[in-house]
Amino acid sequence: MKNPYLIGDTVYLRPFDLEDAPIIQRFINDPAISRNLLAYRPFTLTMEQDYIQNSTASTTDIALAICLKSDDQLIGMAGLHRIHDKDRRAEFGVAIGDERQWGKGYGTEVTRLMTGLAFDRLNLNRVSLTVYDFNERGIRAYTRVGYQREGVMRQYTFIEGGYRDAITMSMLRSDWEKANVRT
Repeated sequence: MKNPYLIGDTVYLRPFDLEDAPIIQRFINDPAISRNLLAYRPFTLTMEQDYIQNSTASTTDIALAICLKSDDQLIGMAGLHRIHDKDRRAEFGVAIGDERQWGKGYGTEVTRLMTGLAFDRLNLNRVSLTVYDFNERGIRAYTRVGYQREGVMRQYTFIEGGYRDAITMSMLRSDWEKANVRT
């Protein structure tokens, strides 16, 4: 493992390196990936390098690379964004950028690791996320970890020729503690 920060059963999360920029740029510019992201404009290599440098220095964002433990392959990205110290909340995002790795449970594992980081290490009280209504895989992963649906933002985004809804979900510290009883 290369500079692990969070370690799961099959994946680990680590800080981004500038040499990750071409891989992340490819993920973000892939229409199958970008359709699930809030970002919708093409990313240049320079833009991705700047994002990595800025996120590394940020006091309100933690952005991490998702890597397979078996071979250190970079397969995606995850982050806690807009971390708010006073209100003890953040927004979560995850993307498995390598389509060959979809459906293997990595998104669920990363969601659990990042949520644990939020509550157990950062002492947050609330983590929220936004997911598009057609992202059934994402919704299942979030629900498995314990996120609850809060509401729907109707016709929130224009994708592939039509308006689609976005679902807001969240987890509170008390939900996490109930779901992850420690002995």
